[in-house]
Amino acid sequence: MGTIRRISDVLCQWPSKPIGLIEIIGGSYISIKPEVSYKRLITGLLQRNFAVHSWSYIPNFDHQIQANQAWKQFRISRKILEERVGLIPKSIRLGHSLGCKLHLLAPDGGRNCNGLVAISFNNFRAKKSIPMLNKISQRLNFQTEFSPSPFETLNLIKEHYEQINNLLIRFKNDSLDQNNSLIKSLRERDFDNSKIIQLDGNHLSPVSLGLREKLLKTNLQGAIKYKTIDSLVDQITHWDI
Repeated sequence: MGTIRRISDVLCQWPSKPIGLIEIIGGSYISIKPEVSYKRLITGLLQRNFAVHSWSYIPNFDHQIQANQAWKQFRISRKILEERVGLIPKSIRLGHSLGCKLHLLAPDGGRNCNGLVAISFNNFRAKKSIPMLNKISQRLNFQTEFSPSPFETLNLIKEHYEQINNLLIRFKNDSLDQNNSLIKSLRERDFDNSKIIQLDGNHLSPVSLGLREKLLKTNLQGAIKYKTIDSLVDQITHWDI
């Protein structure tokens, strides 16, 4: 994959003459090391001559603060890249699961990019996302929820998110996907150009294979997963925006 440059919490991988930039925020806890978790996806994007910036984070309850942090760090990383190679003609924000929400809460409302790819958007309440939280909160008699809450998030999207180009991708076997709720909120805005597509796979299809699958190179499920990731790369890099 070439040299990885770390700028704050952003892992940067740059072709010599990129035709575009993709800013990735992945899902909860699998994005502590996104360059590993999404290795095959990132490799595919690099092979298509896109620069890739992926944000490393550990999720907390304040999603708005984390969205602001990611946006600021992506902006700094992009500036450094453009100082090296010149203006980037095309930039795409890519989110997976919780990462979609963090991109949607960016303080610029999505204005400073060409579009958002939302893979398996997830907007569950805290108690559903963290199973033990319900038991702990009952035992200690306290209430907690993500900020903004799922309801508040969808309202913020309708009222403040300005990017009209959004490609929502869901998988056939994904019980965690909430892209139907997202597309409904997006389409309530004026001039919306969002679309939704469905691919074979499940919620973890964008994530790179584990050690067992890598060792068993003839594994059928591994081959299917590679095909799904390659399809994702095609959808992202051929998106006409």
